[in-house]
Amino acid sequence: MSAWIILAVLFALGLALVVWAVGVYNGLVALRNRYKNAYSQIDVQLTRRYDLIPNLVETVKGYMAHEHGTLEDVVKARSAAVAAQTRAAHEPGEPGAMHGLLAADAGLTGALGRLMVLSESYPQLKADANVKTLTDELSGTENRIAFARQAYNDMVMAYNTAREQVPGNVVAGFGNFTAAALWEAENPAAIRQAPVVKF
Repeated sequence: MSAWIILAVLFALGLALVVWAVGVYNGLVALRNRYKNAYSQIDVQLTRRYDLIPNLVETVKGYMAHEHGTLEDVVKARSAAVAAQTRAAHEPGEPGAMHGLLAADAGLTGALGRLMVLSESYPQLKADANVKTLTDELSGTENRIAFARQAYNDMVMAYNTAREQVPGNVVAGFGNFTAAALWEAENPAAIRQAPVVKF
């Protein structure tokens, strides 16, 4: 009879261990899905941003015809950013994809900044209603990107913390839960301030 009690106790302990491991695993899955969803909100806003830029370039092209090199730089930087965005959308949180996206986005921000500086020489550009509408939309989009970036970083932080703490680290090792990358700029001062888009 005592052998049956020992087996029952071992079975109960084994069952409790399995239930515990499943709970931790499911918690990590939920956190991973939350940061991926948070990234998808960034992706939506980046797509909106990247879709507005060709319209802006086309609109200012008439005013800034002899600034062709700067306009071409913006178009090239946008293309690089779209390619990096596509990779990051397939692998949200993957460090290499996020680094590529951040580098491409910084390049685009720099190209847009140079365009803004040059636009100061064109007073008629500031008066154009289409340019004003596009720059207002871009500024609003930059604000939404900043908000979505913060939500993403919060979700990544929660996920990474859960996978690094005991008992999550044990289950994470078996479940192939790799660390997710934060949306951090190599130059922290650049990410703290959304680009100002004004003509």
